[in-house]
Amino acid sequence: MHAFSFLAAADSSSGGGIGQLLILLLIPFAMYFLLIRPQRKRMKQQTTMQSSLGVGDEVILNSGIYGFITGEETDRFWVEIDDDVQIRVAKAAIQGKVNTSDETKDDSADSSPELSDDASDNS
Repeated sequence: MHAFSFLAAADSSSGGGIGQLLILLLIPFAMYFLLIRPQRKRMKQQTTMQSSLGVGDEVILNSGIYGFITGEETDRFWVEIDDDVQIRVAKAAIQGKVNTSDETKDDSADSSPELSDDASDNS
């Protein structure tokens, strides 16, 4: 309610036109920094990740399928999703690289306290 009264007061004064013009000029800058710039950054990261992929890397596709890259063409990869099952996918279909070494460390660290707790309960 106070915002509307502020706008009405701005219209009646001679300096209100400059404030409105300033707001209209700030909108494109805000849209650039809030929408366009982050999207370009994500696209650049995705392109960098896709160009760094090679044969033997474990990847996840946009569809949620995990697999290993077994071959590379100019704009496609061959991905092995099971024993002797390979599919050909576009580079753009790869969502990310899977980090298997970190997952195995986390799993072994999580399972150790559970074993020690079970052993102490039995004592």
